[in-house]
Amino acid sequence: MRIGALLAPAAPPMRLLAGSDELDRVVTGVMTTDLRDPSRYLHGGELVLTGMLWRYEPEDSERFVRHLASGGAAGLAAGEAEVGPVPRDLVAACERHRMPLFAVGEDVAFGAVTEFVNRQVSADRAADLSALVERHRMLVSAASGAGLDAVLQLLGGDVDLESWVLTPTARLVAGPVEGIDAAEREALVRSHLESQRRRSTPASRTRVGERQFSLLPVPGGTPLAQWLLAVEGDITDWTAKRRQLAENLAGLVSAERARRDEGRTLRTRLADEMITLLQRDSVPDELQRALEAAHAMSSGPELPLPRTWVVVSVAGQALAEGEAREAVTEALTGLDDRALVGDDGDAAVVLLPQPQGERTASEVLAELLAPLEAGLGPEGRLTVGVSAPADGVGGLRGALEEARHARRIASARLGRLCVAGPEELASHVLLLAAVPDEVRRAFRSRLLDRVIAYDLEHQADLVRTLEAFLRYDGSWTRCAAALHVHVNTLRYRIGRIEELTGRDLSRLEDRVDFFLALELS
Repeated sequence: MRIGALLAPAAPPMRLLAGSDELDRVVTGVMTTDLRDPSRYLHGGELVLTGMLWRYEPEDSERFVRHLASGGAAGLAAGEAEVGPVPRDLVAACERHRMPLFAVGEDVAFGAVTEFVNRQVSADRAADLSALVERHRMLVSAASGAGLDAVLQLLGGDVDLESWVLTPTARLVAGPVEGIDAAEREALVRSHLESQRRRSTPASRTRVGERQFSLLPVPGGTPLAQWLLAVEGDITDWTAKRRQLAENLAGLVSAERARRDEGRTLRTRLADEMITLLQRDSVPDELQRALEAAHAMSSGPELPLPRTWVVVSVAGQALAEGEAREAVTEALTGLDDRALVGDDGDAAVVLLPQPQGERTASEVLAELLAPLEAGLGPEGRLTVGVSAPADGVGGLRGALEEARHARRIASARLGRLCVAGPEELASHVLLLAAVPDEVRRAFRSRLLDRVIAYDLEHQADLVRTLEAFLRYDGSWTRCAAALHVHVNTLRYRIGRIEELTGRDLSRLEDRVDFFLALELS
């Protein structure tokens, strides 16, 4: 019951002395006490009845009400039979703590108040249970008929539970499109992925602008592929009935996700067979038949088989087994349903129809996968390599090799999410990617370790100076201007680098070595 019901005609007569703005508080029970500190016995939501025998001086009122507020009491009813009218200091303390305060006249028994509250609470619980059963029946009916959008529409109109189902890349699976924009969706999934990585409670809360959301993970899938149920409002303020309704909704969404995944089983197997044929360098006719079979399972006969494809290689580091593949599969669902995702040893391979428009496939994928970075721990990484477009099945084998090389380039970079495309395969980075890790580490260490150590000891900024000097092609004036230092200061720093390394930065060979060492770092 709401505490304001104590003022209803059917309630025992009482006078409201404080807290007129707090009458929507939910009362869960009654506690009668004259203890000076009853907070240890409060569970939250109680109407506290007191004869005020704890009050010896005005300061006692502040202490008593503070304890009630900390214990989560819904309100205070003070009996006037023993000590007379409610004192002004108790009214003032309740106003300060926003605690509803009722005066119980000497002709009203505490037992009558307790009986009224218990009767109201029991009636409300029975009504809540009935409503919950009916709503669950309606949810199941909607889910078996029109799908998730019908379920969310029902909840939004029936109980004002505005909610959306999102993928980890912020794609909207279900929910009112007009109720949430792309920036809000991305902020929600990033907050969810961060809380999951920190192993927070099953439901987390976040604020986006002026809006408060509660985020419930949908059971099923690895963390980077798990759907999210975003519900507007703060779940910690909800009644148990409303929380249970949201959790039931998450269960229904999970069942819908499981049904969809079951339908993909054959498609996944065909994609794996296609990748196996590419690895075996099978003849084009065999590749064409396998591609057509996989395409028919993914898109149906109404969509033509794409002529031009790009191949994408995706690998994960410090992730659960299969997590990289699941993440990219879920991400590409919203981009192009014709994409095929298979296994390539320690990486996932994607056959993706070439994206339309001016942007390259590398740019599209980098933007699409960006929200996943929030779900990667300190050691977690996703590295992505993208091939040049392949015209027909005859070019897919070469495109697969390109994608593998591009992924090696991406893995040589710093960052938790790195994407490299075909435009980088002709650069020096391709050579670096082919060099064994131990050789690269030794090369970088030989050139930069002493410089880095000097920076750490003296805060000399030598590494940043070296990067700028190479970026501006050894121009003293342009480099000094970019660093906001005098040319003489720049000359001193470069001289110190040469002393520490035994190299001469006026020589092209030494500049190239430093450039490559910085790229490797």
